[in-house]
Amino acid sequence: MIVRDLLPKIEEKLGKGKVIVLIGPRQVGKTTLINSLLKDISFLFLDGDDSVVANTLANANTEILKSIIGSYKYVFIDEVQRIPNIGLKLKIIVDQIKNVQVIVSGSSAFDINHVTQEPLTGRKFEYHLYPISWNEFEANVGYIKAQQQLELRLLYGMYPDVINNFGNEYEILKNLVSSYLYKDVLGLAGIRKSDVLEKILKALAFQVGSEVSYNEIAQLVGVDKNTVNNYIDLLEKAFVIFRLNSFSKNLRNEIKANRKIYFYDNGVRNMLIGNFNSLEFRQDKGALWENFLVSERKKLLSYTDSLSKTYFWRTTAQQEIDYIEINADAVAAFEFKWSSTKKSKLPKSFDTAYQPSFMVVNKDNFREFLK
Repeated sequence: MIVRDLLPKIEEKLGKGKVIVLIGPRQVGKTTLINSLLKDISFLFLDGDDSVVANTLANANTEILKSIIGSYKYVFIDEVQRIPNIGLKLKIIVDQIKNVQVIVSGSSAFDINHVTQEPLTGRKFEYHLYPISWNEFEANVGYIKAQQQLELRLLYGMYPDVINNFGNEYEILKNLVSSYLYKDVLGLAGIRKSDVLEKILKALAFQVGSEVSYNEIAQLVGVDKNTVNNYIDLLEKAFVIFRLNSFSKNLRNEIKANRKIYFYDNGVRNMLIGNFNSLEFRQDKGALWENFLVSERKKLLSYTDSLSKTYFWRTTAQQEIDYIEINADAVAAFEFKWSSTKKSKLPKSFDTAYQPSFMVVNKDNFREFLK
């Protein structure tokens, strides 16, 4: 089992009198992490995907909840977003049933926040779990093996089952995309237009690393702009994609309202476009490298509780910077180049306006960016 960076952080919160909420897409290892956390502890497991469990908890009062929990001091509820009114039930447990540690997990940020936000205000610790991070991967397999597998990770991504089943990556990703994207995500949203979802996802997959126009996607797919926006919002809340907004502050010609969209996992992105060719035969090598670095950096910032804000930058004169982080008043600018021989220069206007630090991230020094 690959040890996750969140494990000691969550372990530290046990017994603090609050619900521990673990959110992340399916198949990233939430259940494995929690089972590892509670491996030497007797705990009650309740599966929100089980209709009997969901209905029982949804209709339980305080006394029934006490009977369900019994003498257990630890309760783990998986896929908690499937259970109606679960936020109120968790509030009752925290307030009325003392010395019980509840841990819940789920795969939709929207649904979990919808059912738990208000009832659990001040009563929860919330964590996000992503596909395996580069740091977790390297710590598990070692520096040399990790470096040897860099191209594989750019192609097949960082999902635990993908990493742990060498040679079967394609089948695992195919099942993941078909079951999670086209069934789970649609089911979570209560929509049935799988063809629209598929077209939007493919359009986004081909535009990784480029600015995304909702109007262009709408015309390409044959729907209106609001529909595109709603689907993209849904996909972000289901941890399939995430947005990176443009940075603007001081300069008149800075692009202010555009965004880039990245996938949380390269393997999912490549499955959507049906391309697992090696890097030497690909035209999108730069986009793969950029998606990998931005998604890995997002994991790092999340796991280290960073307050940094992230952006890209471009002007109407086509000057651009791939990635920017703002932490307090400090500005850090990054350019992504797969080859270490390719050079990059910071635009003078940006340098003058913001006095940033600057780093070109390539395959030889990327570990510095992810540490």
